[in-house]
Amino acid sequence: MPATEASDEGEDGTGRPTVLFLCVHNAGRSQMAMGWFSHLAGGRAIAWSGGSEPAQDVNPAAVLAMAEVGIDIAHEVPKRWSDDIVRSADVVVTMGCGDTCPYVPGTRYEDWELPDPAGQDVGAVRPIRDEIEQRVRRLLESLGVPTG
Repeated sequence: MPATEASDEGEDGTGRPTVLFLCVHNAGRSQMAMGWFSHLAGGRAIAWSGGSEPAQDVNPAAVLAMAEVGIDIAHEVPKRWSDDIVRSADVVVTMGCGDTCPYVPGTRYEDWELPDPAGQDVGAVRPIRDEIEQRVRRLLESLGVPTG
């Protein structure tokens, strides 16, 4: 399936915090982070993800690792971020996109240095998945969003 542009399809005007997870291919780390965020926030916050050079598909090892903890990201499609989406986010979390990551003054940014799961088997992706879970939990706590 071809990469698309990140959209604000989840935005509903209720004032819920919105977090954008960015990486290069939008196929591994950012997809796992969005999966954890959506799962743990339970609708009390909105997660988007995007990449500077979106892959064709989500990393199969990331899909499997997330399925092991009951989170389905198999239906996700890597997508490119847009300037509008970046400006709309309350928090932008970058993961390895370096100079290609967008910057909007006044927006809260976090840079999560995590290994890239590209080309790794599920055994190598599990620790990355677990680290992302802990970081997402801390992010949600900092936003005042209870986890469920």
